[in-house]
Amino acid sequence: MTYRVLFIAALHHPEQLQRELAQVAPGAVPPLFPTSMGQHFWERAMRRRGYALAVFWRNLPGYGGDLRQLKAQRHQQRLTPGKIVQGALRRLPPALNPDLRRRNQNLLRQARAFQPDIVWLVGDNTVVYAETLAQLKAETGCTLIYASGTSPIVFSHAIEREAARLYDLVLVNDYYHGMQWLELGARRMVCLPIAAIDPDFHHPVALPAAEYARYACDVGFVGTLVPHNLYSERVRALEALRDTDLDLGVWSVHEVPPTLRPFLRGAALGEQMFRVLNACKISLNIHGDFMRYGGNMRLFEAAAVGAFQLSDDRPGIATWFTPGEHLALFSDPADLRDKVAYYLAHPAEREQMARAARAHVVAHHTYDQRLNTVATLLAELRA
Repeated sequence: MTYRVLFIAALHHPEQLQRELAQVAPGAVPPLFPTSMGQHFWERAMRRRGYALAVFWRNLPGYGGDLRQLKAQRHQQRLTPGKIVQGALRRLPPALNPDLRRRNQNLLRQARAFQPDIVWLVGDNTVVYAETLAQLKAETGCTLIYASGTSPIVFSHAIEREAARLYDLVLVNDYYHGMQWLELGARRMVCLPIAAIDPDFHHPVALPAAEYARYACDVGFVGTLVPHNLYSERVRALEALRDTDLDLGVWSVHEVPPTLRPFLRGAALGEQMFRVLNACKISLNIHGDFMRYGGNMRLFEAAAVGAFQLSDDRPGIATWFTPGEHLALFSDPADLRDKVAYYLAHPAEREQMARAARAHVVAHHTYDQRLNTVATLLAELRA
């Protein structure tokens, strides 16, 4: 069965999307999401099944605007004027914010025109009111999917929790997050996880010599490191490697702590990130402090591009991979140093595990397979 799917999301990398839209061949279908956002690959899987898709950008101003007005977010530890303004706005009840009221009206207008079967609400919603979602469901008869890779305890906003009882299906990476959404009133939850791989995009890359030299390192990390209260375990692990003789490389689109700035090599999004992972001897994956079960995007993407992955030990990892066969795990900073030293001295083991991990995710963790699961759940819910 095919569906009409309306995504409700915030565009986090507008410049990336604009670059990719400019490169679309004549007659080709332009993407809704940039390749740096996981929703891009859900979009691709849905198009292959013949779904009709649309997106409502909830971070666009309510009183007119387009993608050119949006700027990529860059997280910083220090207090900035923008943080002060955002903090003040958050104190204002959402229902009293005229711009948010207009955005909700715009969403209803688009939904009435599009008539979705499925509304796919991406997490971290600070815009769409519960009453808007209730009205949208009443008018269109749609099924409401809430998809999030973060914790409702740490990240969710009152506006999201108020709507929890309207969520027909919650899709999560981390099983513990899903249980929390059920406690808040969601109808059903499944830990897929929502992260997966697209074999047409996530694959090994043969880098030219000059590019390989630019990215090559013993241990590479790509991701967010601030604020400290959300990513302290990442920082602590990387700091455990900084006083060694290792060639450590860090890539982040956001600010990094002063202790790790000497190792910062720039930002890496989309395809560039995968090229970086291809050049690292060890791809270090450390979940955020709020993901106690595990299942972040890097876990699957690093495997798909043929990188050897050393990850922090989270219980969910053994559900999706076989530790010691597909990847290696570490338990604490001391164990991390020992594992890094061991695997740098055993390149054949790294290569064997990287090959096994890639074969495993291609066979079991594609977005098409995730969508098959979601389609089955949707058929049950809509019945």
